[in-house]
Amino acid sequence: MTDLKNRKAIITGGSRGLGKATALAFAKEGIDIAITGRNEAALKETVIELEAYGVNAIYAVFDVSNYEEVKTGISSLLTKLGSVDILVNNAGIAAFGTFNEMEVSQWTQIIQTNVMGMYYVTKEVLPHLISKNEGDIINISSTAGLSGNASTSAYSASKFAVIGMSESLMKEVRKNNIRVCTLTPSTIASDMSIDLGIANKDSEDSVLQPEDFAQLIVAGLKLPRRAMLKSAALWSTNP
Repeated sequence: MTDLKNRKAIITGGSRGLGKATALAFAKEGIDIAITGRNEAALKETVIELEAYGVNAIYAVFDVSNYEEVKTGISSLLTKLGSVDILVNNAGIAAFGTFNEMEVSQWTQIIQTNVMGMYYVTKEVLPHLISKNEGDIINISSTAGLSGNASTSAYSASKFAVIGMSESLMKEVRKNNIRVCTLTPSTIASDMSIDLGIANKDSEDSVLQPEDFAQLIVAGLKLPRRAMLKSAALWSTNP
């Protein structure tokens, strides 16, 4: 298993939920971390938690759906980190509503954040990984990107798109020794799922927890460089 100590990672949406759990799991492995988000207070609190593990931790405040903000934010993080080895594209939003009931502006914002946001961030980080001829990109999709359901058209469309984009990128950059992994978790008791009312924070025995997902990411990164986890779906053992 590969030692991850002293690697450098950027995690979008890193102040809560899956992003924060992944950041904490990385810190335990000795990875220096840059997290992004829109809530500066939450980012500062998370950085303090990360630094307790003896790693360097920094943050940048920006909205992934805004390309100009992404360019400025990623440039600042890379200057401070010095380099980057791992990118976790976790930032995303969700809302549910029937095809006709959901406002066009909300439908558009889900696509803009979940698809274009991932594209913007990856576009700014990828040249640095290519120049090193090594790296890992983990893109977070969802089981909603494998199968659509009633009232999830915008979210499912965005997560289907993430899978297509991610798999295409994987085939492009394998020659650069860059591993691109697409993950499709089922319902996890994250802040977003709880806010949407589809998970209960007290249901640890029946619903996946953010820490479970973070363990999967770490395990994939620890594979020898000759091996790549192309995709994985994480499900709860309880139906």
